[in-house]
Amino acid sequence: MFGVVPKVLWEKIYTPDEKNRIKMGLNSLLIQTDQALILVETGIGPGLDQKFAQFYSVEIEPGLLEEIKKLGFDPEDIDYVINTHLHFDHCGGNTSRNEEGMWIPTFPKARYIIQKGEWEYALEPCFRDKPSYMRNNFLPLEEHGCLRLVEGNTQIAEGVEVLLASGHTSHHQCVKISSDEGVLFFLGDMVPMSAHAGLSYIMSYDLYPLETLANKKKYFEYAIAEDWIVAFVHDAQFFFGRITKKDNKYSFIALDELA
Repeated sequence: MFGVVPKVLWEKIYTPDEKNRIKMGLNSLLIQTDQALILVETGIGPGLDQKFAQFYSVEIEPGLLEEIKKLGFDPEDIDYVINTHLHFDHCGGNTSRNEEGMWIPTFPKARYIIQKGEWEYALEPCFRDKPSYMRNNFLPLEEHGCLRLVEGNTQIAEGVEVLLASGHTSHHQCVKISSDEGVLFFLGDMVPMSAHAGLSYIMSYDLYPLETLANKKKYFEYAIAEDWIVAFVHDAQFFFGRITKKDNKYSFIALDELA
């Protein structure tokens, strides 16, 4: 998760277990605008086999759908689903099995927003990246007419846009939510956890780490200049915060630590 950063450094922030694993979140974001109800990321989903779930020590209770219901919504209420990319831990809840055992879209009335380049790559990923793509998570979207492919920066609804941020994959996208109160920026796997605010903290999973580095710098400068709130997809402790810069080094401040 931390690339070239030595364990003696990162373990001070995230204490690993006996198998060298760290606890991570599977955070989704629900956006309600005057026009639409938008879900960003669907997590790892319920369709994992037992061996896979044990290997990663997956815990999904109560689960995404239950959390959405707690907010007063049903799957049919979702108008758009945005996947930053199509790795299994970001789109696993896109689909679910019906009574006949067939994979169908979990949010039947939604349009699923995916970068065209990411979709094409997911269909034919390289050998290194192939285990990260599980076709049951995304192929049914096209089969059921729920897929909307976009190319580059695109407005999804008033105040909500996806912004291309390559690095983790070549067509990874972040999500920018703008209102009169300010900007919330969902970082996706460009900056998966708060520790990754440090420029040297780049995952070994990233296919193009130098592009990740360049995009981190670019979006961090926007975030500081315009006082954005940022959101992390994989941080188990912090979801929202801000990016700061001192002596040319970037760092993260949790919302409850802000003056």
